[in-house]
Amino acid sequence: MAAPQSYAQQQPAQQTTQPPVQLNTPMQQAPTPAPGAPASTGTTIQQVGNTTSNSFTLRVNTQLVLTNVVVRDKKTGNVIRDLKATDFTILENNKPQKITSFDFQTVDAAARLNETTVSGTSPTIAQILDRSMGADAKQLRDHRLIVLFFDLSSMQDEDIDRAVAAAQDYIKNKMAPADLVAVASLSTALTLDHDFTANKADLLRAVDKYNGSNEAGAFAAGATSTTDVTSEDTTGFSADDTEYNNLNTDRQLYAIQSIAKSLERLDQRKSMLYFSGGLARNGIENQASMRAATNEAVKANMAIYTVDTRGLEALSPLGDASSGSLRGTSAYSGRAMQSRLDSNFASQETLGTLASDTGGKFFSDSNDFGPAFQAIQHDTEAYYILGFRSTDTKRDGTFRHLTVKLNRQDARLEFRPGYYAPADFQHQKTEDRELALNEQLKSDLPAVDISMYLEAFYFRENPNLYYVPMSLIVPGSQIPFVKAKDQDKATLDVIAQVKNAQGIAVGNVRDTLKLAVDGNVGAARRNIQYSTGFSLAPGHYHVKFVARENETGNMGSFETDLVVPDQKKQPMKLSSVVVSSQRTPAAQQPRRPGPMPPGMQQPVNPLIQDGQQFVPNVPHVFRQDAHLYLLYELYDPAKETAAAAAQANTQAAAQQSGLKARPAAGGIRVLTSIEFLQNGAKVLETPIVSTDVLNEPDRGAVAFNFDVPLAQLKPGTYICQVNVIDDASGSFIFPRLALKVVAPPAAAVPSAPAATPPAGN
Repeated sequence: MAAPQSYAQQQPAQQTTQPPVQLNTPMQQAPTPAPGAPASTGTTIQQVGNTTSNSFTLRVNTQLVLTNVVVRDKKTGNVIRDLKATDFTILENNKPQKITSFDFQTVDAAARLNETTVSGTSPTIAQILDRSMGADAKQLRDHRLIVLFFDLSSMQDEDIDRAVAAAQDYIKNKMAPADLVAVASLSTALTLDHDFTANKADLLRAVDKYNGSNEAGAFAAGATSTTDVTSEDTTGFSADDTEYNNLNTDRQLYAIQSIAKSLERLDQRKSMLYFSGGLARNGIENQASMRAATNEAVKANMAIYTVDTRGLEALSPLGDASSGSLRGTSAYSGRAMQSRLDSNFASQETLGTLASDTGGKFFSDSNDFGPAFQAIQHDTEAYYILGFRSTDTKRDGTFRHLTVKLNRQDARLEFRPGYYAPADFQHQKTEDRELALNEQLKSDLPAVDISMYLEAFYFRENPNLYYVPMSLIVPGSQIPFVKAKDQDKATLDVIAQVKNAQGIAVGNVRDTLKLAVDGNVGAARRNIQYSTGFSLAPGHYHVKFVARENETGNMGSFETDLVVPDQKKQPMKLSSVVVSSQRTPAAQQPRRPGPMPPGMQQPVNPLIQDGQQFVPNVPHVFRQDAHLYLLYELYDPAKETAAAAAQANTQAAAQQSGLKARPAAGGIRVLTSIEFLQNGAKVLETPIVSTDVLNEPDRGAVAFNFDVPLAQLKPGTYICQVNVIDDASGSFIFPRLALKVVAPPAAAVPSAPAATPPAGN
């Protein structure tokens, strides 16, 4: 009858003898996410366990900074090929750095790649991470690695035609034997349509499918409303899609970041040719995503060559035939033309920034895209790869300028201007922290820095909807509390998402918990318990929680499958059985922030009874001197014949009048008791409790609440059996659950008050 067994039930020894700190907060929507920073530099030693332990963990975090340098003769423009590492000098923020790795690669020495493991059937971005392109990464030496990235979500049909035609011409006529090309696209999702290959036929098939495609299923940018450009058409209103465009821009930048991250393992210089119909950035709204994409491209040693596929545009002050005439005087005062120029420049500025910050080039205002391919081939025909480990070990996330010098005057150098230093949690911006939290929520890999365990229950609100309370436990020993006078304080971020069987998110939680525990008790010996809830229809769900403490940025995650039963055809409809050892004062709260929408009733939290909040005991470990509280509900118990007939008549009359009939409170007979078993023998049973009325008539439920002192039980493990009998129908059900009773400590520590809940709750 309870939810799936939690981690705490498998390892009850983690439960302390002190009652947990209880936090209850309403369900909230999760905001937009922000990225992690590059890998750090330096070495740290972290002690594991208590201060008397001799066990240490040596953790080394190091980052090799790579930069590509093209050296050309000033007069002829030819690549100078006979240089050594001693000929170069690298400065980071005007401080010299020691070159620790040096390599020279040229396409003239490219060997034929063994593509036996390359598959063009259904490749994904992850295949690059798995080295699917070849058995040995050394085979990639002296090759050009080029990614053709088609942003179908931003291009019109004619833009796609021009981009595809340029790609076809390059593949057919200009692609060199040393070129290895991958094809990726973004429409409704990011896909790798073909991994790296030198096979021209396969590449042509990959790009040909874009030709002639329309916007169906894509996300074209919306219009931004402005008083300077308002059309006189049948709508009479120009909707402002700024928020939508912000999310769309984040989505496009995140796609670039994902591709760059998948190429981190390859040391060679990579080039991305990004075909786009413009990428608008609104102030600081997309700053975090922009910085994340740029940082990841620099880390992956990938230069981005951006192409504005709109080509050479003629902007008319009066607009084109796709819109109606302008209203007002803006067409005659020049404001309309200036607004169009500003909008066009804004959509090109982001593309130019991506190119300049990663060492690439931006191509715009031209219908010939061939120079973009020529620039990539020219820039990567021969280059030096210089690597160094920065002497600046600070993880402050600042931009570090790079300067490369040569011990000769007849050469011209081409290199990227710098990179962003790695940032630890304390130096991350708010947007970056939020993005990191959301990325972990979406990640398939668990976060294990913080241990977490969870238990979920279900209570019926109506025959088609259940309220699912969830309790998340985080051990206090894994949270670095900060001493503040006589209290231990910490801040914990919690984010969660519930998805249905189709993978669609049906519930979100985002909360920041400010913890304050009496310093005399010791926060490390306490557990932090966070409670929330969701309203879900019967079905299969997947729930994932992520928690992060905000002192070091460590994160933990817990995810599990959840089944909400459909009890319509069950003879006995019983809720989960909640066991608790603690009750705290609580007021009924809505499960979402703000007032309830009109027509929606105040949601019922079944864990609140008579102003007391039942705190679920997730590990089922109880002290012998404590109380065991049990809470469960029986729905739609059978009624005696006379009462059932009267209820049927009432329902029929209500149906004719269009009203809703309230369930009759009487005419039932339900009996229940609690018994404890040990080694197959009954050691304790409570008196039988019977009722003949529904104490929750709006939900058609009989709610039972037991308080069992545990002093009568010796320390040990027991099976707790709940006996429920519906005497009117002759049905019964006996759910069981395991629990453990432990002896109280010799000198019991006074219980600490609950942690301070977040402001506003």
